[in-house]
This record gives sequence, structure tokens and C-alpha cells, in this order.
Amino acid sequence: MAARLPCGAPGTHGGHFVVIDPATGEGFDAAPDRQPDELDAVVDRARTAWHGWRDDPVARRTALLAAADAVEAAGADLAPLLTREQGKPLAESHAEVARTAARLRYFAEMDHGPQRIADGRPVRSEIRWRPLGPVAAIVPWNFPLQLASAKFAPALAAGNTMVLKPSPYTPLATRLLGSVVSTALPEDVLTIVTGREPLGARLASHPGIRHVTFTGSIPTGRAVAEGAAASLARVTLELGGNDAAILLEDVDVEGIADRLFWAAFRNCGQVCMAVKRVYAPVRLYSEVVEALAQRAKTAVVGPGLDPGSQLGPVNNAPQLARVERYTNQALADGARVAAGGCRLDRPGYFFAPTILADVPAGSPVVTEEQFGPVLPVLPYGSLDEVVEAANSTAFGLGGSVWGTDLDRAETVADRLECGTAWINHHAELSLAQPFAGIKESGVGVAGGPWGLYGNLRPFVVHRQEEARP
Repeated sequence: MAARLPCGAPGTHGGHFVVIDPATGEGFDAAPDRQPDELDAVVDRARTAWHGWRDDPVARRTALLAAADAVEAAGADLAPLLTREQGKPLAESHAEVARTAARLRYFAEMDHGPQRIADGRPVRSEIRWRPLGPVAAIVPWNFPLQLASAKFAPALAAGNTMVLKPSPYTPLATRLLGSVVSTALPEDVLTIVTGREPLGARLASHPGIRHVTFTGSIPTGRAVAEGAAASLARVTLELGGNDAAILLEDVDVEGIADRLFWAAFRNCGQVCMAVKRVYAPVRLYSEVVEALAQRAKTAVVGPGLDPGSQLGPVNNAPQLARVERYTNQALADGARVAAGGCRLDRPGYFFAPTILADVPAGSPVVTEEQFGPVLPVLPYGSLDEVVEAANSTAFGLGGSVWGTDLDRAETVADRLECGTAWINHHAELSLAQPFAGIKESGVGVAGGPWGLYGNLRPFVVHRQEEARP
């Protein structure tokens, strides 16, 4: 079907909602519009499936490894569909599929067997890790498959079952992923439910759900936490970031410009831990602005399915309007456009890669998360000044420091108020490391063994040792 929707929001079509191709701005398919009152039966089936799934760790490992193989085998179907509904270049979609399979394998192989407590008492104390039960995940539209697997892989490996709701902007590839993964799993261990609000709100507050994991905006994260509190369910919230990149006086501008640019503009800037503010010393400020602007002007912007495209469209019309509003406000505040600065005159949700100079520090494009292809560059005079500026927002997800003297760069990085700091690179994560924000960037920890144990509860057994003669 091809229904032109002027505001870009998913529309209805006979019990389904239309999914928009952001490269055209037109509908190309539809997904089931599940209603909140359907969740009772879905959660009940997940609870029934949990009783068998939790009891056999060997079978779980085998099933998750088989699921990883199935995801890899389905890559030729998953990646183009992901690009069609999300907008990113096809190569990035293939990388997302590969990461999804890798995460399944990583958690399938992770052990969480009993642990002895050695405390010097004549009691044998042992922690036996127990799954929580049916858990829920609510996933955004920027990395639908990767973030879905970041939630269901550790949850299922821990012995839980999951009900997962993708964004209504990107439901199709997630539904297909769920079908592919479920070929290796018992029925109802993983259930994908698609629909529009209030479906997510009902899932977060459902009394049969024991853990809710959410990635998205701060206001929605607060609502999720409030809903989960009704049944005292555990919550893990990843609520975005406004990461600062600090360039030191000894930085090699040309040497780092490519890495810095793509750390900000990969996936059209729609990455929670992308560089969203660059701070350059006054002496190097003009050189940094020009280096980034040159790359913005030469980046190839086009539909993700075109082989030559380096940047695709913004995913949806409301987000495009947000990017445009923040840019226009910055210009009204006195900023200067070094590159881009406007929508592209073509169908779809395309915005020119934009570098903004001379931006006032209080402009929303600096203080808020623009989540698009717009990057403000700000000058600074001293290290104390720039560290204070980097730490001045309500966000605390990530940050980076760039320079030649690595020890000095690490000293500066250690002063950043965030969950992860990088030196001379940005937004690179291992499956084995924790991922967490501070302040309004989130609650709880994902990734590595921390992500697994976030889906488990400790059950402690004390056994009195027999007295020796």
C-alpha cells in the first residue's frame, strides 16, 4: 500500500497501522495494531512457557545458539527490511544483524551457576540465581534489532520469558526477527507485540511482568517507571544522552576529524551515545569547524538502499521537525551555519548534515539531545571551563577526550560525569562491558554479566555444617 501521511505518523488500516519508508515519506507496509486488552493473554502464555524454560539451562544454551545461527541465515531478509523502515544504509543494517547474532551467542555461553559465600562462619552459604519470570521490553526506532537483542538475549539466557514491543515506526524487522529467533525456541518464550499507545504503557504496568527494560526518551522513561511501580517490577531505563567531545590543545585535528565526524553522524546522528557537542580550544576552533564542515558537505546523503549512500534520512516526521526546530532556534540565538542547516529538497525525511558554529551555550541544540544530523561546535578557554560545560547538562551517558598526550587525556576523561568515557574514539562498546548512564540518562545497567544479573534474583541457601568431634 502507499498512503501519503502528511505528518509521517503511522496511520490505521483495518486493524493494522501503516509503516512509513523515511526515504520516501510514504507508507509501504503495515503491522498489527495490538490492543492493550490483548496483553493479559500474552503475559499468561509467557508465564506458562516460563515454567519449562527456566528449568533447563542446557536446553536454553542450545536454543539460543541455534537462534543466533538462524539470525545470521536470515540476514539477507532482515537487513533490507530494516533499512526500508528505519532509513540507515544497508551496510549498517547488515552490521546490526551481525551484532544481534553475536549478542545471542555471548549470553548463551555465559554461566550463572551457584556461588559460595566464604565468610568464616561454620555455615555453608550459597547464592543460587533465579530468573524473575515474564519480563517486558520496549524498544526504540534507531537500532530496533540491536536493542531488541540487548534486552531479550540476557533475559532469555537468565531463564526468563519476554514480551517485547518495538516502536511503531520500526515494527516490521523486529517482527521478522522475533519469528526467526522463535524457530529455535519453545512457544511463547519470546513474543513480539506491535501497536501504538497505550499498548506500551499497559505492558509496562502489567501486574504479570516482573522486569521492564526500556530505551527511549526521558519523559517516556519516567512514565514507564511510574507504571512498573504499581506492581513493584524492576526497571532498567536507558534514556539517551548529550555526549560531549573535548578536543585538547595537542590534538591532531586532521588526524581525528573523520573519526570525530562519524562518531556524531553515524545513523544520521540517531544514536543515544553519539557525539552531540564538540568543544575545541580557542586556538584550534576555526580549524575544527572547517574540518568537520568539509566532511559534512561531502557526505553522500540518500536512501539507505542506494549503495553509495553514507547517510540516510531521519527516521520519522516528528523527529525531522525536532531537528529543524533546534537548528532554527540556534540560528535565532546567533549561531552560524558552517555546513547544511536545512531540509533537503527531495521526498522523504532528509536533513543536510549540519555543523553549527558560534552557538550560545544555552541554546537547546547544546543543552538538549537533538538526535539528528546536527552538531554544534563550541570554543573554550581552559580545561576547568570545558569540563564544567561538558558536565553542565542533565544527561550523563558518555563523553570523550581527544588529544596526543594520552595520560593527560585520561586525566580529563576521569573528570567527566557520565557512564562511559572514551579517549580518541567514541561510542564503541564491547558486548562484555557494562553500559549505563547517570543523572537523567538512565537507571540500571545493561551489557556484559551486569546485564545478565539484572535479569536474575539471588536466592540464598544457608546450611549448617555438621559439628566435628
